[in-house]
Amino acid sequence: MADREFARLERAPAYRLVYDAIERQIIGGKLKIGDPLPAETQLAEQFGVNRSTVREGIRLLEQSGLVEREGGKRPRISVPHYMDLASSASRALFHHSVTFRELWEASMLIEPALAEIAATKATDGDLADMEANIARMEAATTRIEAHEPFDVDDFVDLDRAFHDILAKAAHNRVLILAHEPVSMLFIPAGRLILPRLHTHRRVLDAHRFIFDGLKQHDVAKTRKWMRLHMQDFRRGYEMTGLDVDMTLDATRLGLSD
Repeated sequence: MADREFARLERAPAYRLVYDAIERQIIGGKLKIGDPLPAETQLAEQFGVNRSTVREGIRLLEQSGLVEREGGKRPRISVPHYMDLASSASRALFHHSVTFRELWEASMLIEPALAEIAATKATDGDLADMEANIARMEAATTRIEAHEPFDVDDFVDLDRAFHDILAKAAHNRVLILAHEPVSMLFIPAGRLILPRLHTHRRVLDAHRFIFDGLKQHDVAKTRKWMRLHMQDFRRGYEMTGLDVDMTLDATRLGLSD
């Protein structure tokens, strides 16, 4: 057999090894929420590295939300906010060049499931938040139809907020974490579709039907209208001439114009 050539192995930076070691302790339950980290000098001695390396590892833990620091106190183990986790997941999906089709297929599983569960769990507070969001979208749609100046980003933000409220109304943290990264990556597509097809009223009507299902605690109706809403979103995407198999990085950068 001919000799094979292998690329040189890349060694992880020492601070990343510090991060990984502490993360394993957290995941394994040896370090619990609220526990303070040992002093930098103690960690440096245990890991066999200098203090600056430990400091960089802790800084990475802070950025990921696994550690928080109050004032000059020692860092403590914390719970990452789900939005921080969602942002990281969105960046990973973006860098892996996922397509609109892949994203939409995932949303067709996640969004109707969230709607179905929310129809059984939504509280009065959840419904009030959703009703207020719909009222703001109604006012925005009226201004747009009257040809008054309106920023498309503001409408996209209202649309996303509706879906975020619905996700939270399901009171299922696993599904919320699954929903957020997908929701974030749909934003560029919404910015492209709305100005071209002027589907503001159509989006608003779909939200009203979904809200009616939630308010009535009608699982079948809520799920049905969420599915129709997501199918409509894909049709709008295709009607703009965008390729569903195009990577989302091209959509985000506006290369499809």
